[in-house]
Amino acid sequence: MKSKSILAALFLLISCGGFSQTLAERLGYKGTDRLLIINCDDVGMCHSSNLAVIDGMENGVITSGTIMVPCPWFNEIAEYARSHPEKNFGIHLTHTAEWKFYRWRPLSSHESVRGLYDKEGYMWRSVEEVYATSSPEEALAEARAQIRKALDAGIPVTHLDSHMGTMQYRPDYLQAYALLALEFNLLLRMAAQSTMEKFGFPSIRKEFQEKGIVFTDWFIYDELENYNDVKAFWINIIKNLKPGVTELFMHASKESDELKAITGSWHERIREAEVFTSDPDIRKLLQDEKIILIGYRPLMELQRKITGLNQKL
Repeated sequence: MKSKSILAALFLLISCGGFSQTLAERLGYKGTDRLLIINCDDVGMCHSSNLAVIDGMENGVITSGTIMVPCPWFNEIAEYARSHPEKNFGIHLTHTAEWKFYRWRPLSSHESVRGLYDKEGYMWRSVEEVYATSSPEEALAEARAQIRKALDAGIPVTHLDSHMGTMQYRPDYLQAYALLALEFNLLLRMAAQSTMEKFGFPSIRKEFQEKGIVFTDWFIYDELENYNDVKAFWINIIKNLKPGVTELFMHASKESDELKAITGSWHERIREAEVFTSDPDIRKLLQDEKIILIGYRPLMELQRKITGLNQKL
C-alpha cells in the first residue's frame, strides 16, 4: 500500500511538470516550441457565430470553439460538432445573458437554481448580479446540466471555459469549476499565473495541477486592456508568444442584420472572423514565427492519461 502511494506521488510529480519537463514536452514537442490554441468563444449564441467558427475551422486558423448550450442556435452547432468529431469544441459555461433584447434562460428549473433567474425570467446580465443573488452550488448545478446536454447531443467535448468569467473570478466559484473538470475529466481554461496573482489567487494553478487537471501555460487576457485595432493587436500578440502552450480567445462572427441587432460589438466580431479566417498576413506570420497550431484535444488526452494512471496506481 505504501509503495503504491509513493508511485502515485512520483507519477503526479512527473505529470505536473516535475523534473523540469514542460507541458510542450509532455505533449511531444520541444520545450522551446510555441504552441497556440486559437479559440472562438460564444459559439451557438447566434447563426452568425456558428457560420464564422465553421468557416474559420475549415478554411482559416481557428483551432477550437466553445459552445453556449442554453442559446437559441445550440442545435445547429451541435449537429456540426457531432458530424465533425475531429474538430475541437468545448463548453462555454453560461450563467449570464448580457444583451438588451437577445436573452436566454438557464436549463435548470427555477425551483432548483432560483438565484440564476432575473426578474424577467432570464439569466442575469452581469457576473456581479449572479454573485449577489446566486451561489457556487447553483452555478455548479446549471453547469452540469449544460455539459450533460452537450454530451447527450453527441458533442465530443474537449474542455470547459466560462462565459464572461463567472466561474473564474471568485475562489468559491473556481472550486466549483475544478469539480466539473474532475467529474467530467475535461480540461479547464485557466488564466496565466500573473493574472491569478493580480486577482489574488496565486496558489490556484498549483492546487489544480495537483488534482491532475491540465491547462495551458499562458492565456491572453491582461493584454486585452489595449485591444483596439483587431489585426494589429493580434499580430503583436503572435510575434511575442512565449515558449509553451498559449490560448487566445476571440468572438468571430459573420456580418448579418441578426448580429448587428444583438450586439454593439458586431464590427469587432466581424473583423476577428476575417483576421482568423481569410487574412493572408496572419497565416504568413504564423508560418514565419514557426507557431504550432493545436486544439484542446491533445491536452485533454494528456489529462486522461494522468487520471487513468493515477487511478491504476
